[in-house]
Amino acid sequence: MKRTVTGKKRKNLGQLLVVSSLIFGMFFGSGNLIFPVHLGQMAGEHWFTAALGFAISGSLFPLLAILAVVVTKSDGLYDLAKPVGRHYAALFLILVHLTIGPFFGTPRTAATAYEMALQPFLPKHLDTVGMLLFTGVFFGAAYLLATHQNNLVKVVGKYLNAGFLTMLAVIFVVAFINPMGGLDHGATAVYQTNATISGFLEGYNTVDAVALLALSVTFVHAVRGLGYHDRELTRLTAKAGTLSIALEILIYFGLVLLGAFSLSQLTMSANGAVALSQIVGRYFTRFGTAFLGVLVTLGVFTTALGLVTSFAQDFHKLFPKVSYLNWLRVTTFVSFLVANAGLDTIIAWSLPVLMLLYPLSLALILASLTVAKRPYAGIVYKMTIAFTAVPAILDMLANSPKVVTSLGPVAGMLRIYHQVIPFAGLGLGWLVPTFVGFVLGIVWGHLRWAGEQESVLENNR
Repeated sequence: MKRTVTGKKRKNLGQLLVVSSLIFGMFFGSGNLIFPVHLGQMAGEHWFTAALGFAISGSLFPLLAILAVVVTKSDGLYDLAKPVGRHYAALFLILVHLTIGPFFGTPRTAATAYEMALQPFLPKHLDTVGMLLFTGVFFGAAYLLATHQNNLVKVVGKYLNAGFLTMLAVIFVVAFINPMGGLDHGATAVYQTNATISGFLEGYNTVDAVALLALSVTFVHAVRGLGYHDRELTRLTAKAGTLSIALEILIYFGLVLLGAFSLSQLTMSANGAVALSQIVGRYFTRFGTAFLGVLVTLGVFTTALGLVTSFAQDFHKLFPKVSYLNWLRVTTFVSFLVANAGLDTIIAWSLPVLMLLYPLSLALILASLTVAKRPYAGIVYKMTIAFTAVPAILDMLANSPKVVTSLGPVAGMLRIYHQVIPFAGLGLGWLVPTFVGFVLGIVWGHLRWAGEQESVLENNR
């Protein structure tokens, strides 16, 4: 009997670790490596509070996104957003896939790989040609493997987490035993006050909370394949998710510290890819930089492959007249073009879009985790999204290039918005309206449902 109980516990523990690994693999990629390092450089002496904000939007919200899919038993992002309305669900699906796909997410994988694996070893005058050739080979290989399924990607992906974690552990041990300097460096302007909120908004750049709404269905199917359903599935996901985000938060804090320490010997970098390459180069010479570059390239390549495949599959479902193969050609070619704009440009242009999509995603997660099974859920979904959409659009405009914000009507709207709506000046103008819409939706929905029930009872008398 004892052996049976012990064997069952070991099996449960083994499955918990497997699911934790699956979640961590979905969360952690190249973006999760580079943004915390740059955050540490920007936050300086305020590194801890900035890292705290980053951990909330970069770790907690993605876990809630997975739980939202699990709790609602959704079979995709369209299914998850459908309570708001079919047209909205289709539009939201398109916006999310364009963002995590060819407009920002997919080209960012190749741009990050280039800046960490090849750029440090190329003369400056070959930068443009090097980027063109690197991204051409990168997306050419992604296209070929997406059309001919190959076990190579699964094998590489299987060992990547272990490789990343081992490399990071070595970097952390060496860097913390022999730090580059202290933590008393001055913060950049946006981190001198409200460092936590600035870190929170920096976490948007991981795109994880948005992406996992679209991609976590694969995870859910994998866990169901282990024999878990309904409450057991939710409970296991919560436990495994807690383990994985605890590890991720530790890594985030370590990377932020690396960035904060580095300012004693390095100048502020253009982005986190450059910063991490420079830090590793200081400790492990050019060999260390090259090894990290190869590791990151393999990691982002498997991510890119998943993104182009997911984009082509979902758009073929939405627009079946265009074949999967043609959608695959579209996403790989557009990703190639955008990647050549460079990592800094991609990050700069993605911010306005993320300022729109993150509030809408968080509003959807809030409704999904709280009222999805209520008879009046549709009203709550609609009210919450409606109250979120307007400030989200204004936040998008506020973070757009000057050519947009300097327009007279836009500047006037933003001035009123920042004066009237709480936290709007901090980039969180959606926060209060979202909760107002959520509460009003519950009240209105409950009253309407109660009235309908009373009407049914009267008709049955």
